[in-house]
Amino acid sequence: MNERWPLYPQAAKALKKMGNDLRDARRRRRISTTTLAERARISRATLYRIEKGDAGVSMSSYAAVIFALGLVERLSDAFDARHDAVGLGLEAEQMPKNIVNKRYDQ
Repeated sequence: MNERWPLYPQAAKALKKMGNDLRDARRRRRISTTTLAERARISRATLYRIEKGDAGVSMSSYAAVIFALGLVERLSDAFDARHDAVGLGLEAEQMPKNIVNKRYDQ
């Protein structure tokens, strides 16, 4: 993890849970780490880091593992507007479509 830009504790906890969930999904499918790493086209070391929830691993590596496990639909649905209660609430209040940052308008 980058010490200059530390990860928020909630985000670190979410990544750790995602790593554990991916490890559990691999085990339920009875797929070895070697096989999953090959299918995801990553190294076993990177897969190990993903399963530990390492924030330093690229999103593309996480996505490759998710795809290799057959869970890509869940990834593509993760940020769907239907699950964005805050955004939908703001939209319902008819917030302006363009937010102008006065600091940069000068």
